[in-house]
Amino acid sequence: MATEDDVRRLALGLPGAYEQASYGGSPSWRTTPRMFAWIRDDEGALVVWVGSVEEKDMLLAADPGKFFTTAHYDGHPVVLVRLPAVGVDELYELIEESWFLRAPRSLTATRGRKR
Repeated sequence: MATEDDVRRLALGLPGAYEQASYGGSPSWRTTPRMFAWIRDDEGALVVWVGSVEEKDMLLAADPGKFFTTAHYDGHPVVLVRLPAVGVDELYELIEESWFLRAPRSLTATRGRKR
């Protein structure tokens, strides 16, 4: 079971990451210039970006107890993650992928992955 403290530790361990209050004071994690993760207070869930809307749809279909969305994110490659339903290792994979998709190439190049 993952917690907000796990999110904070994992997100801040990525190159160039910093925490900033966002959307009513909820914690978010960013690199200049974009957010890559944030906690939604109203849903108690982590918001992350995924590679495509198709990937989002696969996650939603595979485990609706873990992943969900709202109408606000329809048509966007963004998924909400119920923290109590995800383990720390999977949480790290989700946060790192979101960071990779949103961070500048000057930072992602340090991870040895190609976009």
